[in-house]
Amino acid sequence: MKISKKTQYGLRAMVYLAIAFGSDSKICSLKQISKEENISFDYLEKIVSDLEKNGLVASKRGSRGGYFLVRSPEKIKIGEIMRVLEKTMLPVECLSKEKEYKCPREKTCKTIGVWKKIQESLDDTLSSITLADLLGPNKKKKL
Repeated sequence: MKISKKTQYGLRAMVYLAIAFGSDSKICSLKQISKEENISFDYLEKIVSDLEKNGLVASKRGSRGGYFLVRSPEKIKIGEIMRVLEKTMLPVECLSKEKEYKCPREKTCKTIGVWKKIQESLDDTLSSITLADLLGPNKKKKL
């Protein structure tokens, strides 16, 4: 499994918002995030739109508008963010629960146990790390 640029950028934007969360002004403009994180503004706009549609960030309109986290960084799991931005979080297609895919080797596969263990490990890891964990000891870093 390869993590897309979309997810890498989205996670960076969420960390940026997490840093701002503890400050007086927890609202950040996309222009500001785009510049500081060196992410294309147009691409960042699409990423943050997905995050907003899925309830991870919210926006405020106006001259002092921008985006902010809807929950504290301690309550947002990295897995939530990644599942919003990645098309799939599966190491192999045969683990898909989608009805369109039917593995032709489903009844005879000797390796399915390995893929399931990898998936469980990935899920456990992504569920154990919060956005706050990525901030480290300097949670009040200046923007």
